[in-house]
Amino acid sequence: MMADPEARIPVARYASLYRLLTERINDEGFALFSRPVRRGSFEFLCRAVLSSADLDEALQRAGRYLGLVLDDLAIEIRRSETSAQLHIRPTATFQASGAGRVFAFEWLLRLINGLGAWLIARPLAFDAVEFPYPQPPHAFDYGLVFAPQYTFDTPGLVAHFPLDYLFAPVRRDETALRLFLSEAPASITTLYRRDRAVSLRARDAIRAALPEQRTLPEVARMLFLSPRTLHRRLEEEGTTFRTIRDGLRRDLAMEWLTKSQRPLGRIAADLGFADASAFYRAFTGWTGEGPRQFRLRTRS
Repeated sequence: MMADPEARIPVARYASLYRLLTERINDEGFALFSRPVRRGSFEFLCRAVLSSADLDEALQRAGRYLGLVLDDLAIEIRRSETSAQLHIRPTATFQASGAGRVFAFEWLLRLINGLGAWLIARPLAFDAVEFPYPQPPHAFDYGLVFAPQYTFDTPGLVAHFPLDYLFAPVRRDETALRLFLSEAPASITTLYRRDRAVSLRARDAIRAALPEQRTLPEVARMLFLSPRTLHRRLEEEGTTFRTIRDGLRRDLAMEWLTKSQRPLGRIAADLGFADASAFYRAFTGWTGEGPRQFRLRTRS
């Protein structure tokens, strides 16, 4: 199978190989780093973040923990007014090159993404990812595995995702963790497919219809689902139709206020608000300040 570029290995078999390798060499980092990531490190990473209130706190804790066991890659979460970024920066001790360098970054990005998605019980979808190495032969898979937009040969790895993910509450407990660890590493090596995330498809449908305001039954028909099924699937992903709709309008409002010269009345109309006053009330509820004040502050 290794000689056939079209061959595909079932996830269960890949997970078995993953487990066998880490057991044989006692290194969950596959001997890619300056010192081994001893077996059990992933379990203690999970326990370090389990009691976090939300994803922001969990990712901050994960970055600090990984800094203790991993000398070669530094993890940091940054945010702007409209988005969040996961930064993975190589340090002076990182010596992996070629395919090893590519795998090291892919491994850590998948690990953090998989753990984050499990914690909040919904896909943690990246909008774009910058990779610090030349384009690899398998780059055509990146749009499915990582993000729809990706670039190479950057100074460090940067994964961009919507800001509202950071406020998603952690929904797992000790019982769920025991099951999660019993299935690891399969639970974090299974590829996330963007086309399976109903919340993302609903968000895209709502955005495509703007300034018209689609209802849940209308969006369900667009996705070839019943309203009841759409409601249930969104609930399984830890969100609601209203949360998606309001989050989209908030993100677009903040982006347009920050990056464009659109008048406030035009932004209100483009987002489907009945008038400027309704937009003002909604934006104040989202951010604690009016849209004009937000624009002036971010511009200054």
